[in-house]
Amino acid sequence: MNTGLVWHEKYAWHNTGTYAGVLPSGGLIEPYTHADSPDSKRRIYALLETSGVLDKLTKINACPATAEQLNYVHELPYIDKIRSMSDQGGGDAGELTPFGQGGYEIACLAAGGAIQAADAVLDGKVNNAYALIRPCGHHAEKNRGRGFGLFNNVAITAHHLRKKHNVPRIAIVDWDAHHGNGTQQTFYKDPNTLTISIHQNNCYPPNSGFLSDNGEEAGQGANINIPMPPGSGHCAYMEAMDRIIAPAIARFKPDFILVASGLDIGAMDPLARLLCDSETCRELTRKIMNSAEKFCGGNLVLIHEGGYHAPTVPFMGLAIIEQLSGITTGVEDPFLPIIKGQGGMELLPHQEAIIKQAATLVGNIPVKK
Repeated sequence: MNTGLVWHEKYAWHNTGTYAGVLPSGGLIEPYTHADSPDSKRRIYALLETSGVLDKLTKINACPATAEQLNYVHELPYIDKIRSMSDQGGGDAGELTPFGQGGYEIACLAAGGAIQAADAVLDGKVNNAYALIRPCGHHAEKNRGRGFGLFNNVAITAHHLRKKHNVPRIAIVDWDAHHGNGTQQTFYKDPNTLTISIHQNNCYPPNSGFLSDNGEEAGQGANINIPMPPGSGHCAYMEAMDRIIAPAIARFKPDFILVASGLDIGAMDPLARLLCDSETCRELTRKIMNSAEKFCGGNLVLIHEGGYHAPTVPFMGLAIIEQLSGITTGVEDPFLPIIKGQGGMELLPHQEAIIKQAATLVGNIPVKK
């Protein structure tokens, strides 16, 4: 399996300032490190290199997305605003989304990296790809940034697939711990884009990502939210994949699958309360690859989103890359025994109840005509 990887050092240069976690410093909040620090992404790349797998991947060079490509999703006044703010030293793109000087160019490079990954798959250069990009994007809405994301990388890539490659039906699976609100907004009335978000219930954004949000007008049925209770772990995620996500893809029959790959589902992540681990990431990847092979010739790109516990996310990322590429490095996740030793790892009744409810939505998905 020939797997492509996107990474550019400038992704680590995206400046989120001296926020303390997710809030700006000032007053009684002492300056500290923003939750979205470069370490949580750069350390993934470092482990890929030190494990020996990096040299066996195909490097995909990132080039910046154009304003025209950003406009597939975002309004031009918003794009111009971010460019102007970037030139003047940065600011906040909308809600909890700080960036510094040059942030516009780096965000364009992130969106462009995701686009280049998709192009590489359809051009036959690689079988699948992982875009290890920053800043993230699935919270970004058409006229504001949210949740650390300036531009919606996965939504922009989906539109690019349509416009350049005439891809008719696209499935977007978002396994970030937080609801993919921006992606949902973009495709909520689109019957040819299946959007599935499995996330911690009512975590971020607040009051977003409900079971009842099932699409509108022609897109009725093409949006599925799986709001998992806090404390859901490996078993709950495997059940959701087997009973909701895989059947949904089978019914929809996409021509390409994009994954918003958030590693904040990990048990030690500071911004969520889920109990997943590197083996969860490996199995989610295996299962989504199986769906891609069955229904769209293996066309699959994973686009990096969240994941904020710098010590553990590299092992989650490595597990995904090993599965995508079929390469076994022999590296064992040293955090896995600690996480597996925690209680509540089995499927619990309240988790089963949500999965059962969400599974009923599969029958609403518009089928290929």
